[in-house]
Amino acid sequence: MLIASLVALGVIGVAAGGFGWLLAGRALAPLQHITATARRVADRSLHERIALDGPHDEIKDLADTFDAMLERLDQAFDSQRRFVANASHELRTPLAINRTLIEVALDNPDASDSLRQLGGTLLAVNQRHERLIDGMLTLASGEQAIIDPAPVDLADIAGHLTTQSHPAAQTAGIDMRTDLRPAPVMGDPILLERLTQNLLDNAIRYNLPEGGHVTVTTGTVDGNALLTVANTGPPVPAYEIPGLFEPFRRLPATERLADPTTPTGGQGAGLGLSIVRSVARAHGGDVHAIPRPDGGLTIHVRLPALATEERTNSPDRTPTRTFAASERDSPEGRTQPE
Repeated sequence: MLIASLVALGVIGVAAGGFGWLLAGRALAPLQHITATARRVADRSLHERIALDGPHDEIKDLADTFDAMLERLDQAFDSQRRFVANASHELRTPLAINRTLIEVALDNPDASDSLRQLGGTLLAVNQRHERLIDGMLTLASGEQAIIDPAPVDLADIAGHLTTQSHPAAQTAGIDMRTDLRPAPVMGDPILLERLTQNLLDNAIRYNLPEGGHVTVTTGTVDGNALLTVANTGPPVPAYEIPGLFEPFRRLPATERLADPTTPTGGQGAGLGLSIVRSVARAHGGDVHAIPRPDGGLTIHVRLPALATEERTNSPDRTPTRTFAASERDSPEGRTQPE
């Protein structure tokens, strides 16, 4: 009887353990579903809902509350996107009208010298306001999730923009060097182009007045696409680095030593690196800067790279190019972000 009781107890214990495991798994399945949905929403968009079926119990109440929260967040982000789109139109239109009226007045052959001087000053102020508004709208857009990401190679963007920036670098007496290896990512091409252009713009502007250079490199390391922009320039204290990425903040004694567009100096809106950081974070990446021992900065942007099977066929390496400041044949045109 003792042996039979022990065997029966063991069988009943195993059966009870298995039944309890199945029951616990069935009871916790809705929580696993909620957790998986929350992770997908965090990685992609806020349009997905849990929509849990089953009896009206505490777990279903939790799922319904989570769905209501997602609905409110989705509406809030949609409202922000609409505001950015509307503000982009409403703020840029009057500035464009002002610029046109000033240019028409300056084209009048009977305009006096004082009127032309005033018109030039007003054009400069209007241009600064346009760049400030454009930077603020880009910053707002960059802080949102990427809605329709597309495959894009950081090497292509960097190669195109370094070519466009060559005239400005030539004017400032700066050599531009590139070492571009494939760095495919999923993202918004326009925002990534703005990110790269802001880095190049700052690297050229805050450089040495003579003998400066800018080095742009791209590549992939450990599943991450890297974009690095290094420049010569004045020494930057390490404790000042975090403040450079805050909106409307710049170093107290910063001067545009190699500014090709404003020979008398001047300061921008202080949005360039904050836009870089917001765009990098919107793409699931990050950015950090390191002071160079002999002056200047090295800025690294890291973004999640495309999976190997998703990459398009591309050469192993884009040839290294060096644009000397003395070269003459270069394309015209260059955007001027802040």
